[in-house]
Amino acid sequence: MKRFALFLTLAASVPSLACAQDTTLVGLWQSKRWFGPDARGELRITRVADRWQAAIASRSANVRVSHDSMSFELPAAANFKGRILSNGSMIGQWIEPDRRIAMPLVFVSCGTGCYSTVVNPQESEFTFYMQVTPRANGQLGAFLRNPDRNQGRFIGLDHIVRRGDTVLLKNRLDTTIAKGILQEDKLSVYLRFATHDFQKVHPDSFTYFYPRGRPTGSYSYTPPRQKNDGWTVARARDVGMSEEKLGAMVQELVNSSVDSANNYRLHGVLVARHGKLVLEEYFFGENADKLHDTRSASKTLVTLVLGAAMEKGMKVSPSMPVYSTMGITSQSLDPRKRSMQLRHLITMSSGLDCDDGGAQYHEGSEDNITNQDTIPDWLSVVERLNLIRTPGDTGVYCSINPYFAGEVIAKATGRWFPDLAYDLVTGPLQFGRYTAVLDPLGRSYMGGGLRFVLRDFAKFAQLYANKGMWNGKRIVSEEWVRESSEPRYLLSRQIDNEWVARADKNYGYLWWSTLYKYQGKVIRAYHMSGNGGQFSMFIPDLDLVVATWGGNYADRGGLMSVTDLVPKKILTAIVR
Repeated sequence: MKRFALFLTLAASVPSLACAQDTTLVGLWQSKRWFGPDARGELRITRVADRWQAAIASRSANVRVSHDSMSFELPAAANFKGRILSNGSMIGQWIEPDRRIAMPLVFVSCGTGCYSTVVNPQESEFTFYMQVTPRANGQLGAFLRNPDRNQGRFIGLDHIVRRGDTVLLKNRLDTTIAKGILQEDKLSVYLRFATHDFQKVHPDSFTYFYPRGRPTGSYSYTPPRQKNDGWTVARARDVGMSEEKLGAMVQELVNSSVDSANNYRLHGVLVARHGKLVLEEYFFGENADKLHDTRSASKTLVTLVLGAAMEKGMKVSPSMPVYSTMGITSQSLDPRKRSMQLRHLITMSSGLDCDDGGAQYHEGSEDNITNQDTIPDWLSVVERLNLIRTPGDTGVYCSINPYFAGEVIAKATGRWFPDLAYDLVTGPLQFGRYTAVLDPLGRSYMGGGLRFVLRDFAKFAQLYANKGMWNGKRIVSEEWVRESSEPRYLLSRQIDNEWVARADKNYGYLWWSTLYKYQGKVIRAYHMSGNGGQFSMFIPDLDLVVATWGGNYADRGGLMSVTDLVPKKILTAIVR
């Protein structure tokens, strides 16, 4: 009896041995869901007798024609709004109402009364990786990684427990956060409003869980490919940069650690100097033709469109009154709203009841506006917000400011903002495909979320590095480059009912800036910045442009592109 009691005591003192898990679950698991869209391929608009018809992927629709404008709807797919230009070509926007996105399309003639283009839509996909490893205490440690939105960080998986065919996903407090069913080689788990079927990845398989498909790999510097997109390419050594140091940087990224949901995950990096593209590399399954969510970095497009509109002589300016431009002139309007100018929106100093990063509740914060479906007219909600500060007093980060600003510019010019942006900025910059975000009523939501390919995303910074020029064509004035990028506010955050300025948050007209120490002096970098590691940066003193994509959404790890990658790797590669 005493021996049995001693055995129980020892067993209780070593729970890791008593509760050891089935190691057949150890390894990497992957689930990938694809949601379409199905409407893709060649889109033709042709004249048949006295009417026009559109056809794509076995779908067709009658086309409405009014003067030089054409439009149609494909049920359960997309709408189109376009116009025929004086040179006989056609441009337009492919609009997906369900996903609330718009994509510019450029048509070519395919004969008399025929226009053709290719619709290559933004893919809708969602991937989860689950890495399971044995721990010394007998647990099966686990974490989830979601490259699309970084949802693994919010789910908080720490370990799993198997009980027959049931697999319990638990957090650090040992609370079950999800249950999975194991059937043969498939583990089905309900996560983030959908069931995900995980399959185990063979240890020798190629998988984008790793930066380049496998745990380690070799890399040697290779210059970018020449394309017909306006970029001139060169070798790094031809612009005074060390190919060895850039190669060592990429090699380090190729072999970077993936043992945690919070590792720094660079999805892409591009470097240009003296206007020439010298480095372009991608990781974790991203590539040169894949659209990437730039989050808040795309806010800055509002500033570029404003500058380009002024360059074209349109009646817009930073001093333009916001509310009277929108036709709101009631005598009961708050006098401070009457005095609000467009510059207050593009410097985040509008004073509207909004703070995207604050702990306190603010009616106009982005999540409150965009995550509700009771009022589809988001703009009306923004216009009615109370002022809690005098416009111009304090800069406070809030995404409804550029959203509002985009619509003020649209109202002043009489143009739909996506069309205006294409005509004035992205078209002249020779952009390929990209998608813009729309609000529920089809207005452009310039709070963020536009998707670009990396080479096009970097053109925004290169345009400013070129003092407003792109391949010999002026897009914005040199004066506007200086005025809009100049730091004006240290953005503040509300802490215990006080607005506290943050010394590292220099903000201009939707441009951020950062100071770097370089060879004994301080230089300033200006950048479009987006959650997760999305940066399009120019450094005038070095005639340098850097653009990055990242996957650290809602994770400060994304800042490493600015705090570590640029100063410690890229700047040190400059040799002359």
